[in-house]
Amino acid sequence: MRIADELGVAFEEVNYMQSPPNAETLRAIIAKLEDPPTALVRRDSKFRKLELKDVDVATEDQIVDILVKHKQLLQRPLVVTKDTAIIGRPKDRVRALLS
Repeated sequence: MRIADELGVAFEEVNYMQSPPNAETLRAIIAKLEDPPTALVRRDSKFRKLELKDVDVATEDQIVDILVKHKQLLQRPLVVTKDTAIIGRPKDRVRALLS
């Protein structure tokens, strides 16, 4: 993550496709998340192909269930610190969190 490198912040990069978060990890992220939990779910072509609607990811349980089943729908980049989690868009949010 280039911003972390620029700021001299140590970080661990996790490839969500190779090491997808389990339900417990997703719940821990949601507990720290500054964004609405529904923002964790990408509304892209995969979302539409699965014929999902916003109502299908309206609760924490639904979000966790969908993301465990369909890891590709996890919004990224996701930046998680000890106390806070954010979706790293726009990039300035990442800089503000890590500064």
